[in-house]
Amino acid sequence: MELRHVEYVLAVLDSGSFTAGAAAVGVTQPSLSEGVRRLETDLGVRLFDRIGRTVVATDAGRAFEGPARRMIRERALVFDAVGAVRELDAGTLDLVAIPTLAVDPLASLVGRFRTLHPGIFVRVEEPDDAAQLADHVAGGHSEVGLAELPARRDDLVAITLARQEIVAVCPPGTKLPPSGRLPVRALAGMPLVATPPGKSTRDLLDRALAAASVAPYIAVEISQREALTPLVLNGAGTSFLPLAMAEPLAAQGAVVARLVPALTRTIGLVHRANPLTPSARAFVELARGRTR
Repeated sequence: MELRHVEYVLAVLDSGSFTAGAAAVGVTQPSLSEGVRRLETDLGVRLFDRIGRTVVATDAGRAFEGPARRMIRERALVFDAVGAVRELDAGTLDLVAIPTLAVDPLASLVGRFRTLHPGIFVRVEEPDDAAQLADHVAGGHSEVGLAELPARRDDLVAITLARQEIVAVCPPGTKLPPSGRLPVRALAGMPLVATPPGKSTRDLLDRALAAASVAPYIAVEISQREALTPLVLNGAGTSFLPLAMAEPLAAQGAVVARLVPALTRTIGLVHRANPLTPSARAFVELARGRTR
């Protein structure tokens, strides 16, 4: 059943003739007649009795009218809803982000996005690790991921946003070298508070320690990232956070130190090669603009 044929029937019902109905919907009278005939064939009933130059709705035609008008109204609602999504007045943006990127840059990006598009609902998932994040995006559970690059899958599009520095967050009273920076080799023997292997920051730390031939002394290994800061402030050991997350902790007594050599990672967005939804496309463009 084609909706334009439904419109033809309603036009005939409203105007009382095939000729006037054709003029109302902007088609020729033969085209309208053929459309009505096809609809009658699809339904298996006659919708009109043709008496001379006039037409009269059959019982089936009268029964058809109400549902037909609802169909046309529902179509208008569909177009309105899709149009709202297209114009970013409504819709959902599904993101997935590694936790250490939740403060910077995710919070500022989502805040700016919501300011520009307040009708969009934003949902952010937290993966167990970088591999799960990549699978989450590749599988369609989330449309855009905020991750450490390179991406863990070759079938994802990666967009570089920035280089992010990871720094040491030490317990109150920790003495640093006169430079105020902490050599990676000085971490030898220092009690460390870290997330389990496989987590983004832990893997970065392990690679840096291995490059400096330092065997890590992991004093506390914990999955709950929100506990890292309280553990450091209570003297359990030194942990590692992005600079933007670490700097405010100095006011709480933590000793924040940049590492030598610097511990950095490339961060960016990943998404499938498929065309993005309007909301995801707008988010990606916003993130790109932030880096320019």
